[in-house]
Amino acid sequence: MFATRALRQATAHAAERTPLIRFIGKREIPSNIDHAPHPHPASPTGSLPANFGNTHKTFSAYRDSAQQHGPLRKSFGSIPASKLGPIEAPKGQFFDRSELPERFRRTPLTLAEIEAIETGGATLVG
Repeated sequence: MFATRALRQATAHAAERTPLIRFIGKREIPSNIDHAPHPHPASPTGSLPANFGNTHKTFSAYRDSAQQHGPLRKSFGSIPASKLGPIEAPKGQFFDRSELPERFRRTPLTLAEIEAIETGGATLVG
């Protein structure tokens, strides 16, 4: 009942509302933008990669040859899965918790613990 009145008042005041942000001048696209590659301001070395200017003229060309956990432009559809390499985890690494040694696995819940969780502890008598 009051929500309708509040909505009507808000709609009436919306027409009178003026934005607090004021923009100066017309929006324009800058005519001179420097697209030359340069290092990121937070770069630890403050320079581009060593061979960037010699072999790569643009960032797109550099990215095509860059590697991050394997080549970025490799498409998996063109190579059969059997040729992508082994799927076994390296020694000391595991893909799933069920593969961990017994001492690292989760202990199964008892029926009493399940009952306590489902009832919020209301059935526990100390």
